[in-house]
Amino acid sequence: MRFYAALWLDYLKNYFKTRMTYRSDFWVEIVSDLMFLGMNLFFVLVVFGHVDRLGGWTLDQMIFIYGYFMVPYGIFQCFFNLWNFSERYIVKGEMDRVLTRPVNNLYQLLLENMDPASLFSALAGLLIMAYAWPRLGVELAWHDPLVLLLLAAGSVLIYGGVYIALTSLSFYTDAPTGILPLVWNIQNYGRYPVTIYNRAIRWLLTFFLPFAFVGFYPAAYFLDRDDWGTVALMTPVVGLVFLAVGLFCWNRGVSKYRGAGS
Repeated sequence: MRFYAALWLDYLKNYFKTRMTYRSDFWVEIVSDLMFLGMNLFFVLVVFGHVDRLGGWTLDQMIFIYGYFMVPYGIFQCFFNLWNFSERYIVKGEMDRVLTRPVNNLYQLLLENMDPASLFSALAGLLIMAYAWPRLGVELAWHDPLVLLLLAAGSVLIYGGVYIALTSLSFYTDAPTGILPLVWNIQNYGRYPVTIYNRAIRWLLTFFLPFAFVGFYPAAYFLDRDDWGTVALMTPVVGLVFLAVGLFCWNRGVSKYRGAGS
């Protein structure tokens, strides 16, 4: 563990050395990411400019849910940035280099593609939650910060498990992105209450691609514990299950990999 922790620190140092060489690009990336997330929040405000409630949920509740959604999303973007895996590591053959090193191959990939700038999105999410909380009139229990950490960790594991499993499909095809863009769009449904969707979408977001656990369910724990508390506390369990599935799919994919060829 000490070796892997030291390796993580070395990669982090190299990341900042590289990014600080072109500091303007670093800050432009942060601002552009925050503007993109801000536009999504603006959409919610526009909707509530025409209605008082959406599926029984108020504007402040929707803002709080969106704020929570941004927290695990930003952490996931930082540590599980495998978007260009197929093109870089399969098509261009860099996976061969990774597999010749005496370190876990997936860990190497996560380190090489780490993007700490995305953590600003998580910070923005915390600020949005802090803004919405007093407007909701919900009491803050002493253990709520600990519960928030636990739920956010579970949400990140769900993200990681789903996208590791989908990325592993690249070992069977050389398509640049595959179905990742489709799933990327589906995940955005998790930032809204599942009660506003029909039964089929609720099932999809709860059991098959459980993105309701990266936004709505955990956030609902703080809004209505009596109705949603039990489901919300399942988030870490769902995260561990899907991470295990993702790692299984990844190891199976690596075992089928035969090199980039000539």
